[in-house]
Amino acid sequence: MHARVHGVVQGVGFRHFAKKLADSFGVFGYVRNIPDGTVEIVAEGRREVLKAFLDEVKIGPRFGSVSRVDVEWLEATGDFRGFNYEFW
Repeated sequence: MHARVHGVVQGVGFRHFAKKLADSFGVFGYVRNIPDGTVEIVAEGRREVLKAFLDEVKIGPRFGSVSRVDVEWLEATGDFRGFNYEFW
């Protein structure tokens, strides 16, 4: 799954929030800030687990505000071991 999260999502602990959330769901992949102010999430797992993960992502962290999440469903690559912060 590839998601782009829009809203007030940088400088509010969103990456930390996404990492803790992914770890709790057992989702593998990464989260990173994008220069345009959005956050990118690439995640692998069972589709029903990813959907539940996305439901929580849409709520966002306490000091953030998610206005929109664009999601693209892709085939898993199996390249990830854990969930990490990535940088541009």
